[in-house]
Amino acid sequence: MEIMLAYDNSRNARIALDAIKTMFGALSPNVTLVSVVEDVGSATAGADDLFNEQFATQKAGVEAAAAELMAVGIGAKVMLAEGDARKMILRATEERHPDLLVMARHSHQPDSGPLGFITKRIDALVEEFDHMTFGSVSAFLARRVKCPILIIPTHVGADAAHAAE
Repeated sequence: MEIMLAYDNSRNARIALDAIKTMFGALSPNVTLVSVVEDVGSATAGADDLFNEQFATQKAGVEAAAAELMAVGIGAKVMLAEGDARKMILRATEERHPDLLVMARHSHQPDSGPLGFITKRIDALVEEFDHMTFGSVSAFLARRVKCPILIIPTHVGADAAHAAE
């Protein structure tokens, strides 16, 4: 089984990584971790430095995730790309033809605390505006990929993480 995982080293991507290990580990799949670094959009030297730093951080994170999969007996390889995440992941599925694309639903998990309620409400509004304006990566891909797609709800991983504490 060939699985492609959209991986950006975020909390949500790690939840999706754990889901692959749990749900598919017994099948010994081959997993391609696709990580896209989006261009900063500026031609200044400072922007180049920022991009290079982001690229190095993301590369290290996705390589560590691949090593984590290999440590539990799951074949893993890394695919790094630059550009718009939606388009680059779509292109990767078109080139590699995976049996399944796995990704986490994008959301920002605000910290709890005295302002947590307000932060969550503001975050929900921002996320809804972003979705209406640009569309989420998962929604974009769900309409376009030619393979099955599994979108992992990130609140499940957060609940499980809190239960383990």
